[in-house]
Amino acid sequence: MWTWLTETAQSATWRMIGRILLKGGALFILANAIFALLDPLPLIGQVSLYNRLVRGRARLPYGENPAQSYNLSLASVEALFAAHEIDGAPKAADEYRVLVMGDSSVWGVLLQPDETLSAYLNAFRLTLPDGRRLRAFNLGYPVQSAAKDLLLLDYAARYQPDLILWLITPESLASDVQMATQLVRENPTRVRALIARHGLRSLRSDDPRFIDPDFFGRTIIGRRRQLADWLRLQLYGVLWGLSRFDQQYPRFYEPRMEDFPDDMPQTWHGQAPPTLRAEQLALDLLSGGAQIAESVGAALLIVNEPVFISAGKNSALRYNFFYPRWALDEARARLREASEGAPWAYRDFWNAIPSSQFTDSAVHLTPQGSRQLAELVARAIIETAGEANVRGLEALRLSENVLK
Repeated sequence: MWTWLTETAQSATWRMIGRILLKGGALFILANAIFALLDPLPLIGQVSLYNRLVRGRARLPYGENPAQSYNLSLASVEALFAAHEIDGAPKAADEYRVLVMGDSSVWGVLLQPDETLSAYLNAFRLTLPDGRRLRAFNLGYPVQSAAKDLLLLDYAARYQPDLILWLITPESLASDVQMATQLVRENPTRVRALIARHGLRSLRSDDPRFIDPDFFGRTIIGRRRQLADWLRLQLYGVLWGLSRFDQQYPRFYEPRMEDFPDDMPQTWHGQAPPTLRAEQLALDLLSGGAQIAESVGAALLIVNEPVFISAGKNSALRYNFFYPRWALDEARARLREASEGAPWAYRDFWNAIPSSQFTDSAVHLTPQGSRQLAELVARAIIETAGEANVRGLEALRLSENVLK
């Protein structure tokens, strides 16, 4: 006789569950819609444990095996810099700040953090002619693309540089590699702004390779990969803070190619010998870098970085895996011509490091090779800043004690 009470209670319970699910679903849809409209991902990227609860990284985050290197690659420029030590380093009054841009050789593949070009520059304890002490920050990123460098430089300009040291190699200036990196493709708004601001001809605003998310792609669901990467980077920060381990160091690696097959093409990025025209290199990106440097009152020093020079089979035709001899010779000539009267200083160190000091790539150096390059670059920095003083020259002595 009392079953009507039980039936009423059960009906009420199901109605309550239905209302909760309905309201929860509506709130979830609303949250996703608001997220898509506001697109707060850049703001989220600036929130970081680094430089707060854990020490900032000496290199921009990059990793292909996160679980073993406590590092990962992500496309958020804001998150990259928020995790870097430069974001937690207010500029001192007596500091001569150098931003070191470039590819994997600058980042330091197979090098410990204290063996990179930037680390050696800091170890030299250089003092500039006006008394300021040099401090270099490693902003290299392991992809050969000058467009990627320009994208990072545009953001890094806010950190008050006095000099921008940009290491390039013709491979990073080839027109067909500029969009090859995910970092460029996933930042269409920033890159298009660079194209418009600096009149870049090497990049196209309507390039179909740009990843332009639609409304759904800007929701929480659509951004779930970027949000997960941001969160994982914070969690890896704890392990990084404890270990200072940010890449894998294999016991053995495949050395750079020295012998080349007879049928290896002598073209370079689709270009046939013997002539390479200036427009086949993205030299306008260097001009964009000069404009960014000028806008913040910084000098720009461009260095054609050292490359491995083979003495093996068919080395009469090729310097290394990247370059047929004609292509590198022609590219160096175009760079030299572009730098004459340009608003930047230029140094060509392409053959300055012995071939024995290269590891698994035609641009990756051993610790000894990295130090040798740092000595050359340090002199170029002082020459760019002005006449070297006595303290600067003493710091450049080739002495092991200087590096301790």
